[in-house]
Amino acid sequence: MPVPPLRLGINVDHVATLRNARGGARPDPVRAALIAIEAGADGITAHLREDRRHIRDTDMERLKAEISKPLNFEMAATPDMLRISLGVKPHAVCLVPERREELTTEGGLDVVGQHNALAPFIARLSDAGIRVSLFISADPQQIEMAARLRAPVIEIHTGGWCDAVVDGHAAKAEAEWQRIVAGAKLARAAGLEVHAGHGLDYQTSETIAGLPELAELNIGYFMMGEALFVGLGETVRSMRAAMDRGRQRLAG
Repeated sequence: MPVPPLRLGINVDHVATLRNARGGARPDPVRAALIAIEAGADGITAHLREDRRHIRDTDMERLKAEISKPLNFEMAATPDMLRISLGVKPHAVCLVPERREELTTEGGLDVVGQHNALAPFIARLSDAGIRVSLFISADPQQIEMAARLRAPVIEIHTGGWCDAVVDGHAAKAEAEWQRIVAGAKLARAAGLEVHAGHGLDYQTSETIAGLPELAELNIGYFMMGEALFVGLGETVRSMRAAMDRGRQRLAG
């Protein structure tokens, strides 16, 4: 059987973080998105936070209007964000947990505990023709509830595994990896499309690309950090090469 392709989504949030440090218009996250697409990205991800700490409403509007690839709109499940997303009409919405005091998204969405609140959001977005993804941990209960809520996609939170790999905690990294492997298999068996993201770098992306259940990786912070040294286009090409090396193991 042919090896299924693995898409690369680039998150441009932290281009906006740098821009907002001075409060001006540069660097422009839309320009970053266009460069990433030219270098081989399959889509662009941006998280419009309630406090607007990086991406702004106008960024989302411009991304939808100016990029040639799918836009993945990350957001909390709030009425305001639902209104904005229905206005922007992105290709996809990824529902994520959000706390004002966090530096970045910490852990996955609790779809088990919040299923009654999430169900109408998923229905409204789906009715509008927007693909819905749920950003969750590789926990069987969360995966099973995601399937019951009829969200077509989940994105597995890989932060715990990536942090353990970087910190050299081999036992923890192996335990987290096995959870991801099992979770991806369970999700595909339940009919879900499986994505992954958070904390991924070249090494971990190459490793996780070897999971046949995965359809897409979404990567941001590491990419923008590397781009400071080698440029965003080169960073995207290097990430694509790492993913391709991992994917080739399936063909071997």
